[in-house]
Amino acid sequence: MDIAFLMLLVLSLLLFPNGICKSLATGPPVVNIGSILQFDSTTGGVAAVAIHTALEDINSDPTVLNGTTLKVQIKDTNCFDGFLGMVQALQFMETDVIALIGPQCSTISHIISYVANELRVPLMSFASDATLSSIQFPFFVRTGPSDLYQMAAVAEVVDYNHWKIVTAIYIDNVYGRNGIAALDDALTLKRCKISYKVGFPSNAKRSDLINLLVSVSSMESRVIILHTGTEPGLKLFSIAHQLNMMGNGYVWIATDWLSAYLDANSSVPVETISGLQGVLTLRPHIPNSKMKSNLVSKWSTQSKKYNYSDVCINTYGFYVYDSVWAVAHALDAFFDDGGRISFSNDLHDGTGGTLHLEAMSIFDMGNKLLEKIRKVNFSGLSGQVQFDAVGNLLHPAYDIINVIGNGMRTIGFWSKYSGLLSTVSPEALDSKPPNTSLANQHLYDVIWPGETAQRPRGWVFPSNAKQLKIGVPNRFSFKEIVTVDNATGSMKGYCIDVFTQALALLPYPVSYKFVPFGNGTENPNYDKLVQMIESNEFDAAIGDIAITMRRTVTFDFTQPFIETGLVILAPVKEHITSSWAFLQPFSLEMWCVTGLFFLILGVVIWILEHRINDDFRGSVCQQIITIFWFSFSTLFFAHRENTMSTLGRGVLIIWLFVVLIIVSSYTASLTSILTVQQLDTSIKGIEDLKNSNDPIGFQVGSFAQDYMVKELNISRSRLRALGSPQEYAEALKIGPKEGGVMAIVDERPYVELFLSTYCKIAVAGTDFTSRGWGFAFPRDSPLQVDLSTAILSLSENGELQRIHAKWLNTGECTTDNSELVDSNQLRLESFLGLFLICGVACVLALLLYFGIMLCKYLRHEPWKSLRRFISFVHGKEPPKNKERQSMSLPGSSTTTTPMSSHSSLDMERPARPVRNGSIIDMES
Repeated sequence: MDIAFLMLLVLSLLLFPNGICKSLATGPPVVNIGSILQFDSTTGGVAAVAIHTALEDINSDPTVLNGTTLKVQIKDTNCFDGFLGMVQALQFMETDVIALIGPQCSTISHIISYVANELRVPLMSFASDATLSSIQFPFFVRTGPSDLYQMAAVAEVVDYNHWKIVTAIYIDNVYGRNGIAALDDALTLKRCKISYKVGFPSNAKRSDLINLLVSVSSMESRVIILHTGTEPGLKLFSIAHQLNMMGNGYVWIATDWLSAYLDANSSVPVETISGLQGVLTLRPHIPNSKMKSNLVSKWSTQSKKYNYSDVCINTYGFYVYDSVWAVAHALDAFFDDGGRISFSNDLHDGTGGTLHLEAMSIFDMGNKLLEKIRKVNFSGLSGQVQFDAVGNLLHPAYDIINVIGNGMRTIGFWSKYSGLLSTVSPEALDSKPPNTSLANQHLYDVIWPGETAQRPRGWVFPSNAKQLKIGVPNRFSFKEIVTVDNATGSMKGYCIDVFTQALALLPYPVSYKFVPFGNGTENPNYDKLVQMIESNEFDAAIGDIAITMRRTVTFDFTQPFIETGLVILAPVKEHITSSWAFLQPFSLEMWCVTGLFFLILGVVIWILEHRINDDFRGSVCQQIITIFWFSFSTLFFAHRENTMSTLGRGVLIIWLFVVLIIVSSYTASLTSILTVQQLDTSIKGIEDLKNSNDPIGFQVGSFAQDYMVKELNISRSRLRALGSPQEYAEALKIGPKEGGVMAIVDERPYVELFLSTYCKIAVAGTDFTSRGWGFAFPRDSPLQVDLSTAILSLSENGELQRIHAKWLNTGECTTDNSELVDSNQLRLESFLGLFLICGVACVLALLLYFGIMLCKYLRHEPWKSLRRFISFVHGKEPPKNKERQSMSLPGSSTTTTPMSSHSSLDMERPARPVRNGSIIDMES
């Protein structure tokens, strides 16, 4: 009997090793876990019901814990009174528990995390404070999403709607301050910022909250982020509604506290929900599943059972339920790996005294249980429960919700996996490769506060705003651009008119004053002008400010209101026609290629015609003369030789078309050279300036100096600063040898004004930079965006052109007479298409001709050598009428005698047409 039992035991071990080991690794009858909650809060009530429900499901499941019963001890704490809550939590830590669920508030979580580290008790917390980390607190396990991701989602919503500044209101505790710090970081990544932030204590009076919202309403931003608890948050919304801050133009974004409250309360008071219309809020995303539906269906019964009948489940309930199950699965693995539940009292006062710490016990194998918790991987109600390396849940996601009517509407989702806003559920995106293209961002339409679907601008000029101090260059030269009116002391000019006309298109008033920059005796330094924006001496700068890459690093510029570019001014003289003017219409390459094609055409026609056309036969010298004569006579359409072959006629037609174009272009260009006044200069472009050592002029204060030095590598010693149009003209007149300059580099608008008066100077070459003038503002200024839109409107309605004509189209000379006329030479590039067509036609004709000749040759005799084939091709073709006569003679032989290598030369000439259309044999 004993032998049979032993054999059965061995067989069981071999067949079911895991099951036998598991049964042998049975844990204790009861295992205690703890929980720290605030019972009188919405989240605390939901968490309590979720914990008890999870324990019922675990203890009734025979596949979990193998007979061990999991029990919970819950401690009620005060989250709003930090000191009292801390004392209550520390008292609870005297209980021997192997894990803690909670606390729900970040303040107590920080304190308990220190204690949990010393007692080696895993802390399964759903507190969202981003500064709680397993790096600092190894036994801290976050079982809900972090504020780090929630604030990233908020920043994405702000950026998606093109808002640049926001106002942040927060509760002044660890949870609020750290949440806003995370928001600030997330907004910075999107090049947005918090322009105004204000905190308040949890026990703030109503009068304090009213003063807070009044100060917020006087700020520039109308996008308000509210990061508080439920009670103070609802109180703020109620006051904001009474202060008319829930109407048009405002944007309110509440963090997940609002969605948690609305989800957990089946009947929200009418006055509360009416003050939330148009608000955006976030909710941690919970995917739909059968397990989720089962818990929701029995939640009503469970909440009544545990005296929370007025509480519905929200997202925190799902996370708490999964937290208990994570502990259960970890305990299973813990017991299977030989883990034991035991506690020891090894806490000592490091100073040598006693702090009565003997009441607290250390969980001896807490490290092992923590390891098992971090390795859990199962499908829970909140989705896949799995932790990353730092103890956060994988793939956190949020629903973006719009409060409308009596409920909430999901307008999209944000997930860490994609980092973008989308109307596709996160679990659907998780199964696809990540696509971070901003073009994929999309949300459904939002009903904003004030019951409008039009997206608010997000900012206004604050009611207590001071006048904008706008720096304007006080120019000495080219005063049409911008200058001070000596009579009135006001600013005037082209740039001033553009700015004032753009401001008139804005849908709100802007209070400003112009502050001249410069003494008026010389042009100011524009780099110093824009730098005064950074030092807050000016709120903006307008004028002829070039948009350069270096300036855009620090400042924001409006849409350019005029296109500019650097050009070269050089003195010109009338071009004197030389004795060889007839060669000027074509460049050297054009002359060479044209002559080459004449010869090629002659050779091709000779090849195609000499076998059948006596005009292309004769001695070698005569044939060469014929080739040259025929090809060049086509230039005047005076060729007398007839072309008899179809291929030759086709090539000749194409060539005559090419000749027609070339002759017409030559005639027109030569006429222009001999009759139209030409302006000439020794400078053709920027390369001539770089290769020379002569001085170059530039306008005082212009960016042209730095551009030539840094970009063109021109020595600074060669540059001469010139302050007025008169200095321009004088420096160019006397030239570099007499102390002047060889050329001046300046921007196109100044050049146009200069040339309207000085007609003996012209532009050499073309613009070698492409830039524009714009108005400079501080980084992320909302006024810059609206002014850019206004400038585009001015351009579209023609007002910008009228302003340009008013200020910049003046003077005696016109730009048509002052522009430097470049060389009228016709270059090869203009005729490459014609030559290509002619060349292809010649090649195809020759290929077809030699193909026909090869067929004829093989018809008379088999291939013997290339020399015999060339001799055959060179020979004269017999007349077709003679061939027909020989074929019709009576008794003629049907056998064809092969032709000798020279027989074709002795044949008769081909028949030629005469006036009456008959064919006459021309005997040789």
